[in-house]
Amino acid sequence: MVLLLISTTTQAQWFKYSSTAMTTEIVLELWHDDQIKAKQISQQVFLEFKRIESVMTRYDESSELSGINKHAANKPVKVSNELFTVLSMAQKIAVLSQGAFDITFASVGYLYDYRQAKQPDASDVLNKLSNINFRNIVLNNHKQTIYFKREGVLIDLGGIAKGYAVDQGIKLLKKSGVKFASLSAGGDMRLLGDKKGKPWIVGIKDPRAVQNENQHVVVLPLSDTAISTSGDYERFFIDEHGDRIHHILSPKTGRSVKGVQSVTVLGPDSVTSDGLSTAIFVLGVEKGIEMVERLPGIDVVIIDALRKVHFSEGLMPPKKHIPETRIN
Repeated sequence: MVLLLISTTTQAQWFKYSSTAMTTEIVLELWHDDQIKAKQISQQVFLEFKRIESVMTRYDESSELSGINKHAANKPVKVSNELFTVLSMAQKIAVLSQGAFDITFASVGYLYDYRQAKQPDASDVLNKLSNINFRNIVLNNHKQTIYFKREGVLIDLGGIAKGYAVDQGIKLLKKSGVKFASLSAGGDMRLLGDKKGKPWIVGIKDPRAVQNENQHVVVLPLSDTAISTSGDYERFFIDEHGDRIHHILSPKTGRSVKGVQSVTVLGPDSVTSDGLSTAIFVLGVEKGIEMVERLPGIDVVIIDALRKVHFSEGLMPPKKHIPETRIN
């Protein structure tokens, strides 16, 4: 019996799987003692991402989100429990950030085509800019409906849906008995436990050297943490004036935010860290860190346009960044 116990224990190992959903790569690494069960668990997690994508994508005309965009300006639209939860969280972050995070950015955002390197002209932006305002969204908690106060309002959950999906994936892992895992979807990652007695080592990429996966600005030892990064290198093109046109738009201007290259938020769950990373990117260094310092359990690392690294108070800057705080 002792020999059998030893043999079973030594079979436990790390398994790594990947898939694609929500227009990004999903990577799952978990510790398990059964390869077949580990594979089954990974498939369940990836199917959960696909399911959430089918509800919250704006790229599918049949999705629930697309139905809202089609009809919510005409009448209140009944929303599923799950989507209403995400919409409510998005509105909370919008209020917290005073509109820096705003899912109605899509009212102008759909005019951009990053694959074709196309952006709207000034008149197009001006005509639709007033539609960007989270206060144009009316959520009725009792009836669980959403209504847009004006025609032309569109919403997009790209700044929060992946974080929600990561959290749901972690719930599935816990339900399956997994105690140690890492689950990531693009810039969103959540760590379940530690890495079997030692911390997970998570690197924050240099935003101007993203082709080199091993080139990091900061390396953090973490466990049981959600970490989300928003950067101007994720979806962008360079226009004829040499300006970087990226997907994080200012709700005030309808144009790509300037002044920051990347924002990495650490928090208790991915839906929070995902939304906050976008909000802080829009707010900028000073206002972003000021907001973070009011939020218990939240920390941030910001790389500004001058490639200076800024830390919230809860993170002690690594010695190699003192006194030098700029990236060469």
